[in-house]
Amino acid sequence: MKLFLDTADVAVIKDMVPTGMVDGVTTNPSLIAKSGRNIAEVIAEICALVEGPISAEAVAVDFETMVKEGDKLAAIADNVVVKLPLTWDGLRACRAFTDKGVKTNVTLCFSAAQAMLAAKAGATFISPFVGRLEDHGADGIGLLEEIRVLYDVHGFETEILAASLRNPAHVSAAAVAGADAATLPPDVLKALVKHPLTDKGLDQFLADWGKTGQSIL
Repeated sequence: MKLFLDTADVAVIKDMVPTGMVDGVTTNPSLIAKSGRNIAEVIAEICALVEGPISAEAVAVDFETMVKEGDKLAAIADNVVVKLPLTWDGLRACRAFTDKGVKTNVTLCFSAAQAMLAAKAGATFISPFVGRLEDHGADGIGLLEEIRVLYDVHGFETEILAASLRNPAHVSAAAVAGADAATLPPDVLKALVKHPLTDKGLDQFLADWGKTGQSIL
């Protein structure tokens, strides 16, 4: 499963890229607003840092303007993925971009039926929102499982990009559910490596090693 950072903070991305764990980046209007910077400049910098797909979201709600915004975003770099809302206009724009070879990420997915429509529109990625579903008492991981079955049964090539992942348990569950990728905040990605028994074991190893008086160097 590919791991994407869900952030528009270029400094954080620079810090995480050397780990080799960053396969792509997703942004949204809220993250761009939080950065306080021009969207084109931010996306260009991120695309220069990460070779994988970089989602940049159109903010228009009508088809014609979505396409104009998407064209402008896609022109920033070859690895830009145009992010579109799961609305009729968004799906229409998705088809238009797919037909001209531009990759898309259809976002704000909350049902398998919506995921089916996005796949039929040719979406490169579908972004089901796990955490937000659970906020409303629904089964977010269960939705990932449904979409996985639906796509496999019907041969859809759209990749499942699990979104709104709030903790390491969400990430591992998304992987088990068959998500092709997961996008997560930097703090959640960093938390994936943590386990109290790892820390305890390392402390013991170091304590035992210190007793030997040796140095490997």
